[in-house]
Amino acid sequence: MNQSFYTGAVGASMQMKRMNIIGDNVANLNTFGFKANRTDFSALLYQDHRGIEDDLPMGVGTRILMTSTNHAQGSVEDFGRTTDYMIEGDGFFALVDLATGQVDYTRNGAFVMVSREQPTGETDENGQPVTDLVYYLGDNEGRFVLSNVGGLIQVDQDTVKEEQPIGVFDFINYDGMQQIDDTRYLPIDKNGNLVYGTGKLVQGVVEGSNADLAEEYTKLIESQRAYGLALKMVQTSDEIESTINGLRS
Repeated sequence: MNQSFYTGAVGASMQMKRMNIIGDNVANLNTFGFKANRTDFSALLYQDHRGIEDDLPMGVGTRILMTSTNHAQGSVEDFGRTTDYMIEGDGFFALVDLATGQVDYTRNGAFVMVSREQPTGETDENGQPVTDLVYYLGDNEGRFVLSNVGGLIQVDQDTVKEEQPIGVFDFINYDGMQQIDDTRYLPIDKNGNLVYGTGKLVQGVVEGSNADLAEEYTKLIESQRAYGLALKMVQTSDEIESTINGLRS
């Protein structure tokens, strides 16, 4: 009887995790550059799984093997902003956090002018260095967009209307890229070396989410029904176990 308990409990637990992923996709339907995640299941027929009561024995249902990201291109959104950019084809924008030096990659091209104080090389009457506000293209969260030669992109109220030399970068494959928020990714070793992307830079539009509401709702209904069936299995196993224990007494 323990086997049926395990099968039902593991099934319910995995469907809960799948519904969390579906919920995240639905919540980001309007997030620029968002890439929908999906779950891949694997049968526990040939392997143990660490979980309820430590290791679950072989043959106790299925588990989520991995969560993968669908990197297909999203919709084209036009809001009339000259600082919006989109990559048509493959590639990522590169964003650098000057405080930490971390460079991460995104398809979200909703950029803005970001100010940064820089010394002018002069000093004031008290001998203190004079600074001036310089504007660069950034993501409105303190990170700066890298150009096609890896530097910051300085802009002002006039030049920002022109197409900027924004870099388009890419990797050999995207499998396993570390997602650090809804739209930003960090590469891992198996993604390969950084290369120039083949995608075309388009100004004035931004890439929307590639999550599909109808598809996500279909998956949600599937998971809800599977979750209910798994709980029913646990309930039935408990009733049978109670009946057997009653016969023993």
